[in-house]
Amino acid sequence: MQGKIIGQVKRVNGPVLQVKGITDASMMELVHVGEGRIVGEIVKLSGSQATVQVYEDATGIAPGDNVYGSGMSLSCTLAPGLIGNIYDGIQRPLEELRKLSGNFIGKGIAAPAVDEEKLWHFVPQVSVNSTVSAGSVLGYVQETSRVRHFIMLDSALSGEFNVDFIEEEGDYNVKHTIASVSQNGESRSLDMIQYHPIRVPRPVKDRLSLSEPLVTGLRVIDSLFPLAKGGTVAIPGGFGTGKTMTQHSIAQWCDADIIVYIGCGERGNEMTDVLREFPHLVDPRTGKSLMERTILIANTSNMPVSAREASIYTGITMAEYYRDMGYNVAIMADSTSRWAEALRELSGRMEEMPAEEGFPAYLATRIAQFYERAGHVRTLNGQEGSVSIIGAVSPPGGDFSEPVTQHTRRFVRCFWGLDRSLASARHYPAISWLDSYSEYADELKKWWDEKSQGRWSKNRERIMELLQKETRLQQIVKLVGSDALPDSQNFILEVCSLFKNAFLQQNAFDEIDRYCSVEKQIAMMDIILQYYDEGSDAISKGVPMVKIRRLSVVQDIARMRFSVSNDNVSEIDRLSLRLQRSIMQLGGLYEE
Repeated sequence: MQGKIIGQVKRVNGPVLQVKGITDASMMELVHVGEGRIVGEIVKLSGSQATVQVYEDATGIAPGDNVYGSGMSLSCTLAPGLIGNIYDGIQRPLEELRKLSGNFIGKGIAAPAVDEEKLWHFVPQVSVNSTVSAGSVLGYVQETSRVRHFIMLDSALSGEFNVDFIEEEGDYNVKHTIASVSQNGESRSLDMIQYHPIRVPRPVKDRLSLSEPLVTGLRVIDSLFPLAKGGTVAIPGGFGTGKTMTQHSIAQWCDADIIVYIGCGERGNEMTDVLREFPHLVDPRTGKSLMERTILIANTSNMPVSAREASIYTGITMAEYYRDMGYNVAIMADSTSRWAEALRELSGRMEEMPAEEGFPAYLATRIAQFYERAGHVRTLNGQEGSVSIIGAVSPPGGDFSEPVTQHTRRFVRCFWGLDRSLASARHYPAISWLDSYSEYADELKKWWDEKSQGRWSKNRERIMELLQKETRLQQIVKLVGSDALPDSQNFILEVCSLFKNAFLQQNAFDEIDRYCSVEKQIAMMDIILQYYDEGSDAISKGVPMVKIRRLSVVQDIARMRFSVSNDNVSEIDRLSLRLQRSIMQLGGLYEE
């Protein structure tokens, strides 16, 4: 893109440039700097001067270099071919960049975000002389085996258009004109590509209430701290507590239609693991590669800091695009702390007044703007879709009182706090049942109670109450020992220990335990509470707790997460009958 000269570089301060002699430029305009055409964006205008942040290494830029305008904002390319691709923070395909410049990205290197030569089988969905408007579906192509990519009229348009021409069914590339529409005598040709500014949310018709959970297969999440489709959640935790692995597990097993994984400022070796593993992971619903429903954005800690700041906007714009097709999309942002650090560095270079811990005063606003783009919506074409945001937070030293974690808590409704002591004890996922919460539980109560015949909400409340009691009892045990407690209270400790080991803990490497279906979760919670109820009743009638604990059926309950598969949940019902008989025999109340 050549563009016209709109100014010259006056001063270079890392990725932040001062530009003089500005003519005909606008805020947030995409620019190219120097003869190497380094990509940048105007972030501040003052008279004939502007501040530009560049998204590549600024080495070699010197005062006097020309700055070329583009007349458009930094935008995301939206077209068939996004699924399965790996991009950097400004949507450059990394595989294509490697072919052009080797293992290290050269300055000014650019490549189309999607393959412009690949042929897609287009199937029209409108006819000539029909009326369409923004968001209307013109046709579709089959992007992957499970993703039907709908070609929609640009959401930025307004009013109604008449379809003058629609291409017949056949194979075309994304640049091919597939339709022509007109409004008030003005005609425009349409291909399969749209461009949308990354910092501007895509419009919707209505925002809908949240009523269905994003099922992750992780019991501690689904049963205790559920996330709704269209909801927002933060996963804060110190180094090594399992934020990335939790997101990997959710990405593989959750029931979202499409996953957008944003590696924002993480260590290169972590992103390398993602890039190597994801193409080999199998989608449990189709048996094919997980990449057939995944978009990866890799912006590691050694890549330009300003591109890190842009990466989450790039990711969520692509997520909104697929949401507008009627899909449920889940975004993994790992981690928003690195993104906030990028904001802090850029703010410092622009000599803005710092706020708490050096972060810019607008940190809370930016965090809110990001999470507000989640939601369950009715799209412009009448479909229902959702974007769920799962944002990891990396507080220094695991301190949840630092600004990024605190501001994030204000704007999310679900909080999965990771506990270092649990991680050190190899209890994964290391989600603390004391620090975590979900405000979606009431909204999802109807869905869960339909699956469990009304038992889920009651069971969840009882389990949370028992865990709270256990915490108080543990404080007493530390002071006087467990022998000072009566059997009835020691039994609470025993049941909670069973619940933690048999329910809250999960093994990602076990064929059975790595994913737990909704039906199995309900049955497991039922039998653990049955153990508490019948055991407490037996203790009240004089049965020693030690005898109840030594029952063989109790050991089988402890192993049920490994021994009972998702398609054989009736086995837990048989365990329930054995448990009932065994406890009744202890009390002399059951006769063969």
